[in-house]
Amino acid sequence: MLKARPGFKFAVSAAAVAAVFAVSAIEPASAQERKSIRWATSSVDSYGYQVAASMTKIVEDALGGEYTVTVNPYPSTTGAMKAAMDGTAEIGYTADVGMTQLYAGEGGFKGYTAGKARLVHTWYAYPMESFLATSAREAGKYKCWSDFSGKPVFFTTAGFMNWLNFQRIYKTLGYQFKPVNIDAKTNADALQAGTIAGSVAYTTAGRSLAPYWRETEIRMDIRVINPCPQEVAKLKAASLAVVDIDPKAAFSKDVGVKQIQGVPILFAYNVRPDMPEDVVYKMVSAFYKNKDKLAQADPGFTPMAQDFVGMQVQGINANPDIPVHPGLARFLKEQKAWNDKWKISTAATK
Repeated sequence: MLKARPGFKFAVSAAAVAAVFAVSAIEPASAQERKSIRWATSSVDSYGYQVAASMTKIVEDALGGEYTVTVNPYPSTTGAMKAAMDGTAEIGYTADVGMTQLYAGEGGFKGYTAGKARLVHTWYAYPMESFLATSAREAGKYKCWSDFSGKPVFFTTAGFMNWLNFQRIYKTLGYQFKPVNIDAKTNADALQAGTIAGSVAYTTAGRSLAPYWRETEIRMDIRVINPCPQEVAKLKAASLAVVDIDPKAAFSKDVGVKQIQGVPILFAYNVRPDMPEDVVYKMVSAFYKNKDKLAQADPGFTPMAQDFVGMQVQGINANPDIPVHPGLARFLKEQKAWNDKWKISTAATK
C-alpha cells in the first residue's frame, strides 16, 4: 500500500480541519461593523499557527458573526504572548511553562511589564512532548542527554515553548544550555553539516510533527536519543513528567528507538482578563462542542477530545496561583469541575 508523504499528510490534515467547519453563515453585520479578534501565534512553520489558522471559523460562528478573527504569526511563542499582553492581539499562543515564566518574571519575561495585562488561564488545547534527535551518521556519539551538554543544539526557535521546556530540563539536570538559533527550515541542512550536534523535536499528542520536522525526516535519516535512566529519575524527582511516544505514530521512518521518551508541556490559547466573559465562554463552549470533529481532522486534538474538561483542569493546576478567565470559570462550573481554591480574574487584574 502506498503511503502519503508526511508533508502531504499534514497539509491534508490542516485542510480537513478547515473543511469540517467551512459552512457558510449569514452574518448579522457588515464587515465594517464587525469587531476584530487578533490571534497571535508562533511562526508559520509551527503547529500552533497551522491549528489556529484552521480554527478561526469555529470562533467566528460561535460569536454569531460579530467578530472577524485573523491569525497573526510572530517569530516566537514568547513574542505572541507579549503581543496579546501589550494590546496588539487579543489571543496569545502559550503553554504551561510559558505561563510559569511569565508570572515568575523569568527568561524572556525578566524585567517585562505588560502594556495592558498579563494572560490568564483561558483554553488548553493539546499536549506536546519535547525530545532530542541527531543525524543517523553522528548518533554513535550520543548515549544520554548529558552528551549534548555544552554542545550546539537547536532547541527550536528561541522563545518557543519547547525551547523553554528544554531550558528547564537542562537546569534540572545541571547541564550547559548552548542554544543555536537557525531558521527552522534549515534544520536538516544544519544537522547534515554538523553545525548543530542535535535538534529538539516535538510531537503533538504523541502523533503530529511540526512541519519543519516532517521535511527533515524526508530529507535525511535521524536518530532519537533518549534520556538515560538516571536522567529520567532526576526529572521525575523535580516533578517533570517523562512520557513514552510510539515512534511509528510520529515518524515515517525508523528513528532508532522502540519508544521515544519526551517531556510534555500543555499548550494553550490564553487571553487578557479584559476580554468579555461571554466571548470566552462562547469560544470555549464551541471548542467543547466540536472536540470530536477536531480530533477526526487532526490527531493532535485527540487528548482534548477524550477529556476536554480534564485538560482545562490540568492546565490550571500546572499554575494554580494564576487567575482563571471568568468565561472559562463559568464553563467549568457548568461542568462541575470548578475548584474554589482557584482565583477568577477581573478586568482590573494585571
